[in-house]
Amino acid sequence: RDISAMLRTSILPTLSRAGAAMARTTVSGARAKSSFTLPSLPYDAGALEPVVMSEIMTIHHTKHHNAYVTNLNAALDKYADAEAKGDMATMIALQSAIKFNGGGHVNHSIFWTNLCAPKDSGSVSGELASKIESKWGSVEDFKTTFNGTAAAIQGSGWAWLALNTKDKSLSIQTRPNQDPLSFGGDGLIPLLGIDVWEHAYYLQYKNARPDYLKEVWKVVNWKNVEERYNEAK
Repeated sequence: RDISAMLRTSILPTLSRAGAAMARTTVSGARAKSSFTLPSLPYDAGALEPVVMSEIMTIHHTKHHNAYVTNLNAALDKYADAEAKGDMATMIALQSAIKFNGGGHVNHSIFWTNLCAPKDSGSVSGELASKIESKWGSVEDFKTTFNGTAAAIQGSGWAWLALNTKDKSLSIQTRPNQDPLSFGGDGLIPLLGIDVWEHAYYLQYKNARPDYLKEVWKVVNWKNVEERYNEAK
């Protein structure tokens, strides 16, 4: 499948929901060439303290996320050149880099908006709260199940609260590395994502991922999660 088309149909709508900076796209014939940009954080890098220290947020955003954007653009440029030349071998070879870096860009663009200062976190309410309680018994039981699932991810990856647009059910999903939930083609829409790559917490929590997961709920932006749910349902 044409990776450029996949990016336009999968990544761009997801980034739109994330409120992230969009690609400037120019079309030449049947081909599109995109330039993705690093979105600004919707708060100061120190806004999540004491849950997530400013140094972590700065490195995570300006180094890690920025690298995904840079590498995605480079891979897409190479892909466009290979496509123009009919170089199928190079096009195939580039797909893993596009998936990894494109996924990193999508996941982090959602992640930043899923977080907020502790004073603004609040609690889940309305229809989403009712669905969580119906599925897991209580919001606290949901958090416990989510944390257990996220803590069990081997190596690096993401844990997600997802809405299935086909049957309107909620579920907890995991994806390895930077695989984005939105590439599955199974109707799953990301509502809340928690990054469990060590660069998201190691400087502060060392290897104690469960401690990070316990604390991160204090900076979950439930208003944003509910907005995503209401838009996707």
